[in-house]
Amino acid sequence: MPIKKVKEFLDERGVKYTTAKHPEAYTAQEIAASAHIPGKELGKTVIVQLDGRKAMAVLPASYQLDHQKLADLAEAKSVEIVSENEFKELFPECETGAMPPFGNLYDLEVYVAEPLPDDDEVSFNAGSHTELIRLSYADFERLVKPVVGDFARKE
Repeated sequence: MPIKKVKEFLDERGVKYTTAKHPEAYTAQEIAASAHIPGKELGKTVIVQLDGRKAMAVLPASYQLDHQKLADLAEAKSVEIVSENEFKELFPECETGAMPPFGNLYDLEVYVAEPLPDDDEVSFNAGSHTELIRLSYADFERLVKPVVGDFARKE
């Protein structure tokens, strides 16, 4: 069960969260719609390379990555989106493309795009294309310690 690693991590730290099943969906917008969550409250995880090092960029489902702004924030010369085939081995317990934004569990830096922190709670894939986890953004930030900045634009 892909969600096990994340649940254990949260349980060990006493974090309150909920899980929700939804019809199988692959894009962030489809997931938000099928789970009845506003797109701005669903964090989608994009794997990027910043000057050759892999990292997670987490943005609201209804936003797109602004490469230049992320490069500026990360003090990187280049930002490239990594294809699923290039990163799936990093998340062996997850369905491809459904990795949760807990970079600290995978030795990856995490960058969170504004306005995701503006909401009290955040939802995200829990390692599968049919299950989400929802928790307070404050708990997520405390556990993951992401770099937060303006690097996304509305689709």
